[in-house]
Amino acid sequence: MTLEDTTGDKTAPDDYLQRRTLRRGSAGWLLLTGLGVAYVVSGDFSGWNIGLSKGGFGGLAIATVLMGAMYACLVFALAELSAILPTAGGGYGFARRALGTWGGFLTGTAILIEYILAPAAISIFIGDYVESLGLFGLESGWPVYLACFVIFIGIHLWGVGEALRFSLVVTAIAVAALVIFALGALSDFHVDGLNDIPVDTEAFGSGSWLPFGLLGIWAAFPFGMWFFLGVEGVPLAAEEAKDPVRSMPRALSLSMGILVLLAVVTFVAATGARGSAAVQEAGNPLVVALQGDGDPTALSRFVNYAGLAGLVASFFSLIYAGSRQLFALSRAGYLPRFLSLTSRRKSPYLGLLIPGAIGFALAAGTGNGARMLNIAVFGATISYALMALSHIVLRRREPELPRPYRTPGGVVTSSVAFVLALSALVATFLVDQDAAFIALVVYVIALAYFAFYSRHRLVAKAPEEEFAALAAAEAELERD
Repeated sequence: MTLEDTTGDKTAPDDYLQRRTLRRGSAGWLLLTGLGVAYVVSGDFSGWNIGLSKGGFGGLAIATVLMGAMYACLVFALAELSAILPTAGGGYGFARRALGTWGGFLTGTAILIEYILAPAAISIFIGDYVESLGLFGLESGWPVYLACFVIFIGIHLWGVGEALRFSLVVTAIAVAALVIFALGALSDFHVDGLNDIPVDTEAFGSGSWLPFGLLGIWAAFPFGMWFFLGVEGVPLAAEEAKDPVRSMPRALSLSMGILVLLAVVTFVAATGARGSAAVQEAGNPLVVALQGDGDPTALSRFVNYAGLAGLVASFFSLIYAGSRQLFALSRAGYLPRFLSLTSRRKSPYLGLLIPGAIGFALAAGTGNGARMLNIAVFGATISYALMALSHIVLRRREPELPRPYRTPGGVVTSSVAFVLALSALVATFLVDQDAAFIALVVYVIALAYFAFYSRHRLVAKAPEEEFAALAAAEAELERD
């Protein structure tokens, strides 16, 4: 371990951390659970169905089960890690202790890619929903994207407690709508509609349930992830949580359980009501499942409006997660330090405004929400593998580290998450090679910045850096 790994930069002023504090005790387990569901809920309304065009019903079903297993294993591992180190650094902090400064930066950067690109993509989807619903006569375009960022970042600047309560209300509306949708769609359920996609007879292992063969299962991985993508961001709220040692594991477990139930009922009800072929390319698959090519019904209109609520919930919460990861990396010196300054209301205002500006520019400049979501998935899978690896390393290297919560299954659980995350990472190249290569370019640029500049200017007094330095000191004492 190099000198800067253990000591950091000594030039930070005495009041450095005082100017970079979050509002503690703002979120209990209920708000944290709502946050975990909010990150993900928009994926139930759209996106997942494209996996039907990659793997058919059977392929997407198997992919969803495997990706659900990956997220469940990862969530249990993160529950243990977040109880050990309850700071805003989340995945970066865990990897910093286990894998050193390079591991910490690699993990944090991957998380940032996910949480900056995903809101940009969702703002485009919100615009599409606003246009399709005819709200105020607006068309999808930069004015709608700008309104999204301005309004919802403004709520975050108001305060974290207010922001999380707003998120909980909108999320509750979206979840209630999914339950109502399922009840309506299941009343028109037909088993033969599940496997009505034409079979590619040249694909290896193809059949009615696997129309694109065994490779289709793998290609559907990224879309199986959409039922759970983002739930791993709950630990980023640790510094603002009430009793994070207890509330984090509880919130992670509850939110994952809710998401599994929503995934099952949404997937089965939508495909069974109208058929896999009808919804596989739909921008609003739940509405198509309810009305097909016919006239809108009262239920389909309600679900359409609720879909907008789901998009808002995910957009709003992902902005929160990105700002906290940026705050932690900046506070520790991995990124420019001024980005971690907080306002009188204890909000990291630059950590909200600058990613918001980047997200708006990407949305307005490209208009390609699917491409940006694929880039976000690429970053997510890298972070999952590194966080799971961090759990394995800490269990092996520091077995005596106090663990208020212990992952069921131990390293076996995190090893499953690690292997499946690597498989999902490779699968992103099967879906969108351009998106994967764009993400790699961004990664290389960020790593160059770290290698040549910021790794020599880390802030030793940052919580995640102190935690890692303590481990290094204890190891040196043992050697002596």
